[in-house]
Amino acid sequence: MTELDPQLLGAFAVFACVASITPGPNNAMLMASGANFGLRASLPHMAGVFVGFLLLLIAVGAGLGGLFTAYPVLHQVIGWAGAAYLLYLAVRIALSDKLSTGKGEARPLRFMQAVSFQAVNPKAWASSIGAMTTYAPQTHYLANATAVMVLFSLINIPSIAAWTLFGVAMRRFLDRPAVLRTFNIAMGLLLALSLVPGVEALAAGK
Repeated sequence: MTELDPQLLGAFAVFACVASITPGPNNAMLMASGANFGLRASLPHMAGVFVGFLLLLIAVGAGLGGLFTAYPVLHQVIGWAGAAYLLYLAVRIALSDKLSTGKGEARPLRFMQAVSFQAVNPKAWASSIGAMTTYAPQTHYLANATAVMVLFSLINIPSIAAWTLFGVAMRRFLDRPAVLRTFNIAMGLLLALSLVPGVEALAAGK
């Protein structure tokens, strides 16, 4: 495989959408910020999440790229491990029945605080590692990793904005357990289905 083929690209787009839009530390904090401080005051927080996650993607992609060149088998090992963990994450999303919210914030998160938070955000690590190991084939890895970074970034922007706006306008709706439970089940299923082409590529040794 010399590039991210249409089937794998489509599956990755689904994965990126699900990973970006489903509840997690960033989204819960953005929603709380939007609800408590409004859209304008939350803009530095939104920008910090975007930049921090992009830097994490670049770091993961650069580090794994060098390791994959020296040890090709590592791509397979990490790829399968990443797929397994993402499947576990899909189950956790589907079974989730409540949304965690940030507490104790007296003001919106600042830009550099939001950037730094990505280094300790388990969902950001799982998403970035899963994206690079499952959807960036080893052959022509640099081109594939770049495509993954660009597409993930483009999808991440409206997702970040959406969760902040949820906090501004629709928090009460999202706090309804039945609605959140249905949403999480659908997102978990989509995440699991999005892994199929990537797993097939790993099984084929690509």
